[in-house]
Amino acid sequence: MKILRFKDNRVGILRDGNMVVDVSDTIPHRTIKSPQQVIEEVIEHWSEYRKRFDKIAAKKRGVPLSRVKLLPPIPRATKVLAAFVNYVDRPDRSPETLPLEFFYKAPEVVGPGGSVLLLDIPPVIVYQAEAELAFVMGKRAKNVKESDAMKYVFGYAPFFDISARGLTRRTQFLPKGQDTYACLGPWITTKDEVPDPHNLMVKSWLNGKPRQDYNTRDMAHRIPAQIAWLSKYLQLQPGDVIATGTYHEGLGPVNPGETLEIEIERLGRATFQLKGNSPRKDVDFIPGVTPNSPPTSPVGITRV
Repeated sequence: MKILRFKDNRVGILRDGNMVVDVSDTIPHRTIKSPQQVIEEVIEHWSEYRKRFDKIAAKKRGVPLSRVKLLPPIPRATKVLAAFVNYVDRPDRSPETLPLEFFYKAPEVVGPGGSVLLLDIPPVIVYQAEAELAFVMGKRAKNVKESDAMKYVFGYAPFFDISARGLTRRTQFLPKGQDTYACLGPWITTKDEVPDPHNLMVKSWLNGKPRQDYNTRDMAHRIPAQIAWLSKYLQLQPGDVIATGTYHEGLGPVNPGETLEIEIERLGRATFQLKGNSPRKDVDFIPGVTPNSPPTSPVGITRV
């Protein structure tokens, strides 16, 4: 099932690929809860809500998706985490050489049609948008065994990790964690509709021109390992968003006034607008690497 948010904190499901069925009235006290509390209620008690949603979908046809203004499927997660370099995308990289590490993103994610703000912050050399698979936690998780980890996943969604290249990595706040640097959507697809999250095509476009195009099978540390590692140090909560990293081929500069698109097989397609006052940058900044091509040796500043 595909779960989305729209209008004034209403919850819907996608039917027949292009019809939105409003299921908001099945959620008790929805109007006095915060948007995040509403979606967490649905996620945490999913077995019950799925039955309610199915009943409504059997009776209502819904309205065309084209007439609906989508909101972020997760409005403000307790945690939004993203994996550091986690793809075998260069000859010198392997699961054994890539440590499993994460950084925080701002919890207020940008939803479909929303705006990413690219600011003029010296010494930013270039902005980039990394297309990634994200998963949403369905249960509280602490000290989870890798063999049990997939039981804690609720669903999946496309995700853009916006990066300001050239800023210090002493803290990820400025280069990775600013407001609007996490884009999620168009909706959450529940895990039962995704037979293998480690075999999905991920694609992105800038102004309609192809950028990234890769398969999640090249992920170095897969989702069960990520949950097991994270839950050693953090208690993961229903609704937490975890982005799994990116394959760096196809990356290039992005600038205010441009349009980003992402599509992941089975999970849908979303568009985001780039705004701000950052000076235009049209040349990638890593020495010896041309724009829109992957590095073949560890030169310059490592992309994460």
